[in-house]
Amino acid sequence: MLWKSIAVLLLLLPAQTPDIHYVPTSPGVADAMLKLAGVTAADTVYDLGSGDGRIVIAAAKKYGARGVGVEIDAKLVATARKNAESAGVSDRVRFRQEDLFKTDLSDATVVTMYLSTTINLRLRGKLQRELEPGSRIVSHRFLIGDWTPGAEERLEGTNIYLWTIPR
Repeated sequence: MLWKSIAVLLLLLPAQTPDIHYVPTSPGVADAMLKLAGVTAADTVYDLGSGDGRIVIAAAKKYGARGVGVEIDAKLVATARKNAESAGVSDRVRFRQEDLFKTDLSDATVVTMYLSTTINLRLRGKLQRELEPGSRIVSHRFLIGDWTPGAEERLEGTNIYLWTIPR
């Protein structure tokens, strides 16, 4: 009986909403992000706020990497899984419906994101704690506080920034 009461209460709780709304990264910028990070088949790429899955799908399809998409929106997660299946890479990628602030990033060798300056800054400590030295972080458009990028590129009117966790 207690479990039934808890289940009913959980249904009454409001659904978790994203801190930022999904805006897709163009295929050209997504590929440039992966190139800037030097993604190879040895990498595991995590995309925070993965939307329809295009970045981790591209990492798997073009570079042979493994990928994990982290997305809070259940509909986008379902779309990403379908897209991975259609692209023939569902054995190399997975999509998690999770809060990116709570996701364990320790398996990532590359983290990609198109979030916001504020969210990137909130993620900074987590990235430093959970990523191994040598791991790369690529951000479409937004910096991470006062971190100086190790490389940057401009494409399609937007900036792409790269940082490497120090050894």
